[in-house]
Amino acid sequence: MKRVLIAFLGFVLLLAIGCKKDAEPETLDQYITRMKLRDSVSSDPRGFYYKILTQGTGATPNISSKVTVFYKGKLTDDTVFDQTGATPVTFGLNQLILGWQYGIPLIKAGGSIRLYLPPSLGYGSQSAGSIPPNSVLIFDITLQSVQ
Repeated sequence: MKRVLIAFLGFVLLLAIGCKKDAEPETLDQYITRMKLRDSVSSDPRGFYYKILTQGTGATPNISSKVTVFYKGKLTDDTVFDQTGATPVTFGLNQLILGWQYGIPLIKAGGSIRLYLPPSLGYGSQSAGSIPPNSVLIFDITLQSVQ
C-alpha cells in the first residue's frame, strides 16, 4: 500500500510539473530596471529606449533612405543572434523592423546608437531564426552612410 501511495504522489508531482505554466519573458522595462539603465538611456514615446554613442555629422536618414551599417544584435542574456562582419551591409530603411526605422534616424551618418527594443518593434510573437518569440532586442548600430 505504501508503494502505491508513493507511486501515486510521484505521478501527481510529475503531472503538476508538466502543467506548470512557462515563465513570462522579461519585458523591456523589466530589463532596463534590472540592468540599472534608466539614468543612462533615453526613452522614446514610441516605446523603446536608446543611447546615442556618437551623433555623427553626415546626412540624417529618412524612411526612404538606403542605409549602410555595421551592427550587432543580441538578446537580454547577451546571446548574439546576428552581426555584420568586416564589411558593412546596405538596407532600405523601410524594409527593416520598426525599431530600426524609428531609431536609426536619431543619428547621422558616422554616428552610432544602441537600441533597446520591445518585441512589438522587433519580431513580436514570431520567432526569427535563433530569436525566440516575444524577445527584447538590443542592437549596436553604426551608420556608415545614407543614400
